[in-house]
Amino acid sequence: MRKILLLFVFVIQSFAALSVEELTWDNGDTLLKFLQRNSIPMSLYYGLDKEDQELASDILYKTRYQILKDDNNNIEQVLIPISDDLQIHIYKNKNNQYALTFTPIIYQIDNRILHLTIKNSAYQDVYEESGSSTLARAMVRAFKGINFRNIQKGDEITLYYEQKRRMGKLWGDITIKMATVEINKNTQEIFSYNDTFYDRKGRELDNFLLTKPVNYIRISSPFSTARYHPILKRYRAHLGIDYAAPTGTPVKSAGKGTIIFVGTKGGYGNVVQVKHEGGYTTLYAHLSRFAKIKTGQRVNQGQIIAYVGSTGMSTGPHLHFGVYLNNKAINPTSVVKIAKSELKGKQKKEFENTIAQYEKTVQEALNNHQPNPPKEEDFENYIELN
Repeated sequence: MRKILLLFVFVIQSFAALSVEELTWDNGDTLLKFLQRNSIPMSLYYGLDKEDQELASDILYKTRYQILKDDNNNIEQVLIPISDDLQIHIYKNKNNQYALTFTPIIYQIDNRILHLTIKNSAYQDVYEESGSSTLARAMVRAFKGINFRNIQKGDEITLYYEQKRRMGKLWGDITIKMATVEINKNTQEIFSYNDTFYDRKGRELDNFLLTKPVNYIRISSPFSTARYHPILKRYRAHLGIDYAAPTGTPVKSAGKGTIIFVGTKGGYGNVVQVKHEGGYTTLYAHLSRFAKIKTGQRVNQGQIIAYVGSTGMSTGPHLHFGVYLNNKAINPTSVVKIAKSELKGKQKKEFENTIAQYEKTVQEALNNHQPNPPKEEDFENYIELN
């Protein structure tokens, strides 16, 4: 990995006089089309194994990517993010031949605390104090089910959250670790543990947006982010959940929304994508066929949109189900409705230790009158070639 990064920096420095072109991924575009359009050997794609071909299909509409070209307008390097943590890196190797690999996106993690007294509304005041609509939306999602209209002037909000930064700017979404909100002097609190929100007693909160999209036999592959495989010596990821089910099993929209894509998508085969409220998008892949649907059509939660299959790079009939928040892959189990549970035993103890540390950190900040973080600049998420 070190060698790759050093080579990367060296190439950028060598072509410092050239500009880096930043583009936006078109709706329905695929890596294969991109390679063909830019005269890059398609063998880069076909030479990948099945899992990596599927991963290479996970480039979402409006994803920002960068291309570095030489004086003759030939592509030297390409970086295409496929998640908060992983990107496709196309480059010329020492033999001046194109190569493709998956590399991690380097970022820093900041833990921050914001405390304020309501002047207007929860969303508006959090946005104006932080300069971050991402933080304001994360607060609203965390407290799904709470009516913020009842909040009064003088009520207080405290948010303890984690955010990623790249090149000094926000990257990806914000994770609320602990939050307290007064609503007419009645305090509501939540605590995050293993991507799920709980109350103080370890009872799971009903903050789900989506339902399971298919009746399945088993989960054949869970969600995982960028991880280095010690045997294969490269990064692997699985940006969704695979539900094993017989061919022809109905696939239902996990939530109310608008269909934004119907068609084929590289290793994913037949695909449907649905846009939902709150910045969420769902992806349904390896479908055998589509229901009577079309792009732009509104669909309801539970409406049949397609049927399970094994198209694309698939080893057997299953549904690959992906969930994206603000164009970034997230663990579907964090927003898909399952049986609510209460933490017990070892997990309950770990949870209690976790929230005790959260509360200690927050209380120390409040006691020391720690100032709120500086306002974020007005920009969109992006990455740079260095």
